[in-house]
Amino acid sequence: METRIAELRWKEVVGIRDGSRFGYVDDLEVDVDSGQVRALVVPGRRRLFGLLGREADRYIPWSAVRRFGEDIILVEDAPQLRERRRHK
Repeated sequence: METRIAELRWKEVVGIRDGSRFGYVDDLEVDVDSGQVRALVVPGRRRLFGLLGREADRYIPWSAVRRFGEDIILVEDAPQLRERRRHK
């Protein structure tokens, strides 16, 4: 199965162990020196319809990705929560 980076935005990230749904891929973290993907980034949930901002983004290490499906990505470990770095 082939997939493009743009198509990842339409795939939902789901945990294998308990079936928890983390959300949809928003971005990738890439090591520009080696060209390898480090992590999938899933945006944090909105608080009170976005009026109170968002929760921290979830970073799923590439090593935790187990399988790509037509509409989901199965991951093994719980994602790490981190604030997204804003570039100027």
